[in-house]
Amino acid sequence: MKSVKFHRRPGSPARDGSVLVITLWVALGLVALALYFGQSMSLELRAADQRVAAFEADHAIDGATRYATYVLSQVETSGVLPEPTTYSREAVPVGQSLFWFIGRDPQVAANAVTTRPYFALVDESSKLNINTATVEMLQGLPGMTAEIAAAIVDWRDTDSTVTSTGGAEDDTYLLRNPASHCKNGPFETLDELRLVYGMDLLLLYGEDTNLNGVMDANENDGDASPPEVNRNGRLDPGFFEYLTVYSRIPNTTTNGTARVNITQNGFVQQLRTVLQTVLSTDRATQILRNFNGPNVTVRSLPEFYTRSRMTLDEFVQIEEYLTLSAGQYMTGLVNVNTASEAVLACIPGIGADKASSLVAYRQSNPDKRKTVAWVTEVLDNQSLAQAGRFLTGRSYQYTADIAAVGHYGRGYRRSRVVFETSSGVPQILYRQDLGSLGWALGQETRQKLSTLTANLR
Repeated sequence: MKSVKFHRRPGSPARDGSVLVITLWVALGLVALALYFGQSMSLELRAADQRVAAFEADHAIDGATRYATYVLSQVETSGVLPEPTTYSREAVPVGQSLFWFIGRDPQVAANAVTTRPYFALVDESSKLNINTATVEMLQGLPGMTAEIAAAIVDWRDTDSTVTSTGGAEDDTYLLRNPASHCKNGPFETLDELRLVYGMDLLLLYGEDTNLNGVMDANENDGDASPPEVNRNGRLDPGFFEYLTVYSRIPNTTTNGTARVNITQNGFVQQLRTVLQTVLSTDRATQILRNFNGPNVTVRSLPEFYTRSRMTLDEFVQIEEYLTLSAGQYMTGLVNVNTASEAVLACIPGIGADKASSLVAYRQSNPDKRKTVAWVTEVLDNQSLAQAGRFLTGRSYQYTADIAAVGHYGRGYRRSRVVFETSSGVPQILYRQDLGSLGWALGQETRQKLSTLTANLR
């Protein structure tokens, strides 16, 4: 049997090699496509996970808003916010997400260096109201100039007359590019200050670019990253820290009863009814003897307390029935129990020295922080005569500065919600998204979340 021999045609090995190379290139292309689509799907999965976390954080902010409403429902009659230790305020769980109330510690002395945020609801009456503060009061704020203070007053007043040197009315605003008018009406939000002549972002927000009240890394690095700061190891906040447009106290109680205006002649008879109802007939008679005489009036709540010779506990019971105004509201009174040292220093008759004394006293006597009466133990009669009419011990507007994250600490969100409680039911006055300001929970919280995420994985 003959053996069969196969012969390769000339050039056959080259063609086989080409086929192999082409096959390898095709395989490589398919692998590259697989890797590309795999990477794309991985990124899409991560993006989807981030969207889910952000969705969770949004719902956590809604939950925090409802929770703040519950906490503030306790303020409706007393005008006194519960102590921060009595409600949840830090890393509060909502499903797989967490929320925080970013606040300010009113007991911290001025210029104190803090690197960890303080968590609590914020009392709007702890600040100066820019719709009522005088030029002199505004000038007491850190970094404020006489010109800007005058321009602020000119913006809100109803006339076209320049308040004082440096003020600004239409003739100034019409020269700007683009031209505008002076509002000559009350401020509606603090952000409206950006329109005031002479104002800039550094003055308004200071070095605290994320508005959390503490010094973050980028707020003490000179000009290495925004903002440009002086690198003095201390956070220098802007005017935004000390101002509000919301503080006001209604002149009726939650059941509609008119409060007694102690600055008007003839208030004694109205006061008698209150004292008899809250205390007793005999005690009412004893107290009212201290107001005998024709045309008796007082100018402030501390002055009333001193003259009445009540006990502190008695005054706490009737303080909510008293007012200093015949209008619908008392606007712009500063709550001496929650105001910072810098704000108290702006009040006529107090100044920096007495402001520090007030803060030190209330810090040492937390049981007295439910009334304005205790200031009589710190201020002399001359100081009380000037400062008393600007002070209160009650507040009805509060801010919840809410920061939240979803699962694994992702999806960071932040909103500011301002509440009004004077009607008896907390209502939302204003809501603003602050997420664009960046991380505001501090380095310690970031590290805790990183550790938690590592442990869960």
